[in-house]
Amino acid sequence: MLLDTHVWIWLVNDEPRKFGPRTRRQLGKATGVRAASVSTASAFEIAALHTAGRLHLSQPTDRWIRNSIERAGFKVIDIERDIAIDAGMIPAAALPDPFDRCLVATAREYGVPLVTCDRRILDYAKQSGLVRVIDASV
Repeated sequence: MLLDTHVWIWLVNDEPRKFGPRTRRQLGKATGVRAASVSTASAFEIAALHTAGRLHLSQPTDRWIRNSIERAGFKVIDIERDIAIDAGMIPAAALPDPFDRCLVATAREYGVPLVTCDRRILDYAKQSGLVRVIDASV
């Protein structure tokens, strides 16, 4: 499973009330070969949100990102050429946020569900059928 940026932050900040019971169970099982993944797009987004003052971290950004990945055992997925091309081909009218398009394309490339509460992504998945999602609120 691939974690949306907000899901990564909530998980690391130990905010279980943000997740529905089914998602909590699935996240609890995501270990070893089935470990949860995060995208380098989310690392960029976290750094940008912190720089803009919209996200406050307990450590310097690079340390927070590195430590959260190591502690949780997340796999990191880079935005490779095919992912970038696929993300660029998703209509902005469907998903205006370029980070969302990168995450959707990453989930498609790796054949994993994207864990998110983002209504636009959930609606896009339902309407298009082109990406599997887990609604983190459930």
